[in-house]
Amino acid sequence: MAHEDAAPAADPVPRRPARAAAEVLRSAFTESRPAVLRLLAWTLLSALPALVSGKAMALAVDRGFLEHRPGQATCWLAVFATAALIGAWATRQTYPQLAHVVEPMRDRLVRRLVSGLLHRAVAARGRPDASAATAVAQLTRQVEAVRDATAGQLLIVSHFALTAVAVLGGTAMLAPAATPLIAVPLLLALTGFAATTPVTMRRQREAFAADEDLARLCADTLTALRDIVTCGARRPTEQDLLAAVAAGVRANRALAVTAAVRRLLVALGAHLPLLLVVLAAPALVRRGLTPGEVMGVLAYLTGTLEPALRLLVQGVGSSWLRLAVAAERLAAASQPPPTSVDADGPRTGVDGVDGADSADGADIMDGEHGVDGNRGHRPVDGSVRLRGVSYSYGAAADPVFDALDLTLHDGEHLAVVGPSGVGKSTLADVLAGDVPPDRGNVVLGGAAAGPLTPRELARVRVLLPQDAYVFAGELQENLRWLCPRAPERDVMSAVRALGAGPLVERLGGLEATVDPAALSAGERQIIALVRAHLSPARLVILDEATRHLDAQAELHVEEAFRTRPGTVVTITHRPGPARRADRVLFLDGDRALVGTHSELLATAPGYRALVGGHGGDLDSTD
Repeated sequence: MAHEDAAPAADPVPRRPARAAAEVLRSAFTESRPAVLRLLAWTLLSALPALVSGKAMALAVDRGFLEHRPGQATCWLAVFATAALIGAWATRQTYPQLAHVVEPMRDRLVRRLVSGLLHRAVAARGRPDASAATAVAQLTRQVEAVRDATAGQLLIVSHFALTAVAVLGGTAMLAPAATPLIAVPLLLALTGFAATTPVTMRRQREAFAADEDLARLCADTLTALRDIVTCGARRPTEQDLLAAVAAGVRANRALAVTAAVRRLLVALGAHLPLLLVVLAAPALVRRGLTPGEVMGVLAYLTGTLEPALRLLVQGVGSSWLRLAVAAERLAAASQPPPTSVDADGPRTGVDGVDGADSADGADIMDGEHGVDGNRGHRPVDGSVRLRGVSYSYGAAADPVFDALDLTLHDGEHLAVVGPSGVGKSTLADVLAGDVPPDRGNVVLGGAAAGPLTPRELARVRVLLPQDAYVFAGELQENLRWLCPRAPERDVMSAVRALGAGPLVERLGGLEATVDPAALSAGERQIIALVRAHLSPARLVILDEATRHLDAQAELHVEEAFRTRPGTVVTITHRPGPARRADRVLFLDGDRALVGTHSELLATAPGYRALVGGHGGDLDSTD
């Protein structure tokens, strides 16, 4: 499309990964401070075995086993066992507090991400966007990665910090001469851990990007599978997919190499001190250290420090990096789109998805302000005026319709017919203001459609596609979606007008819970039609919105909308609505003809062949 040739507005500059991760943790701390304090208290108690283990082992050896007093040794070992049980119980208590921290954080993150994605979708104004697969990956894998990684950070880092302090403090009190043998390798290991972080972070980011690219390519390929087979592009498409898979394999292998390097740091920080203490044991004993104290130091190393350091390097290494990279990408995706200007005039980026009720009851995603060009000139009725409107699917493609002029007065009923694929649904999108034309002007209710915000568009028009959307929830919530404050008498009046009474009764009334999967396509269309009838919009565009209804139900719907104030545009594949409409717009690919059903039968052979030669459908699909 011509209007898509310009490069889209760039995404906001992403935050640095470490900063984005720090903001996620800060949010978890500040928003759930009581739960964080309780978590730290239980974590502190869970570190009790780390402090007690070495001293208990030393006393058990020196005052028990070496003095041939097994009862005394058993008592000291029982002290350590009791401390271990208390630590295990305290560790169990940390998980409920951890859930009180990370689950609300996850919910906040999802809300911000969904808000950003919806704002970008609204700001796209109907332009094709290949970000759906990326959004799915962000809402599932990356959000869960942030939640799981945050939980890991809170548990592992606090546990390691307390364990390291307990081990070094206990060693300093038990055997001061052995403290440097532990502290120096541990410091070197932590330094190496920090030094490898940038490389590992870059490779983690590349693995995320490869995952998103593969998801996007798979989604695009499945969507266009029929065209790929028809055009004979199966081989290059297969090669592209295999190349994306290979790129993902390379990225994950590179990440695995850095993970292997980090595991060597465990040997440096925990196994090397163990070797040094064993080699230095004779000298330590000569300097007054008892065998039990040497055993206590070894207990600190093997039973406490080594597992904690291994968990820090392997767990926090990958956990922190996943958190940093995922938080960076989610932070960028959560930002609203920037304000942009295109050839059709100024457009405002959407500043908030609030779902707040509008002045006339429309509940819709809202832009923050109207556009200056339309201030003081808002839509007043359901009239439509197209002047020189042209649209094509690409810069080199022939126009779907070219220099189209059309005027609909408030209250008029128009049927749009034409062969399959001629652009009837595209015209519906242009009429609704969802897709800006390449050239020309679209005026709805006396106001230019281009600068209108989503809320203003919702007040003047409602568009019903062929596949009606019904969400899980109460039936009355579905019916009132476009008019949340509608009184029950108005809702029931619309239900009766559309012949939806039996459906409402079968479902259990307005307060019944709706399961969209349990409804037929026709039942979903009936619910959407009632929703549109109840809407305050004066322009109703039905894009094959009665396709799944029988002829009698379709006639009932037509009569209901004919008595409703406002303008109705019906895109149809059946001859009945065309015969009963005030006027008909016939699209045949070369030109657009407008007239009554009788006029087009007399003057347009294509329309006559399409309608007059068929007693049923005009076409099968659009």
